[in-house]
Amino acid sequence: MKKIIIGNWKLNLDHLEAIQLLQKINYSLPDNIEDKIEIILSPSFTSIRSLQTVISSDKLKIKLSSQNVSQFSSGAYTGEVSATQLKKLEIDYGIVGHSERRTLFNEIDLVINDKVNRLIENDIVPVFCFGERIEERKSGSYFNFIENQINEGLKGLRKDKVNKLVVAYEPIWAIGTGEVASLENIVEVLDFVKNIISKKPFFNEDNIKFIYGGSVSPDNAQEILNSKIIDGVLVGGASLDATKFVDIIKAVEL
Repeated sequence: MKKIIIGNWKLNLDHLEAIQLLQKINYSLPDNIEDKIEIILSPSFTSIRSLQTVISSDKLKIKLSSQNVSQFSSGAYTGEVSATQLKKLEIDYGIVGHSERRTLFNEIDLVINDKVNRLIENDIVPVFCFGERIEERKSGSYFNFIENQINEGLKGLRKDKVNKLVVAYEPIWAIGTGEVASLENIVEVLDFVKNIISKKPFFNEDNIKFIYGGSVSPDNAQEILNSKIIDGVLVGGASLDATKFVDIIKAVEL
């Protein structure tokens, strides 16, 4: 199974800077790396069209993801971007439930569940993020917290509708802090989540990837990416540096 590496550029770069970074990353990639690793970039909405044009014209193997999506399909929702609109831009993935959306914009599981379903309806693969706060980690209640996120965020999904799904463990205490969950922490949580999802009607080992996000860097990528239970990583700040991002990609033992 291919590893998956997602670069989340967050609120950075205009469309010209985004094109430059895309080209730097592509130029630095080893030959035929796409045969073993799926590389995905997640720029701001304003850069998606520009990057897609470059990817199509130059026949690059890199894929695109949105950083967010509206819970609504259409209507009087000023400032929202729908899954239907994103599909027209030929993106393959959409991030939902990112820790920053949960904590800074107060997104609740009900809204995140709606977003997951809007993506699936438009044949866009959801990158469903979940993870505990430092309070749950220290109190030892993080399993209950995570189980609720999984059950509520993925409620109602049907096996005949879910072609692919990416489940990303993002402990909130490790986002942008430099703190990194240990390999034991990551494996423990992903194994727990796999067990929860295995009991759901949409479960299929072949169409679900379990990845980690949280201060991923070239220094810790090799240990994380070469664990058999971890299918990839969601990279934040390091993905804005072409050298660092490609070093993370190269950390995968092919």
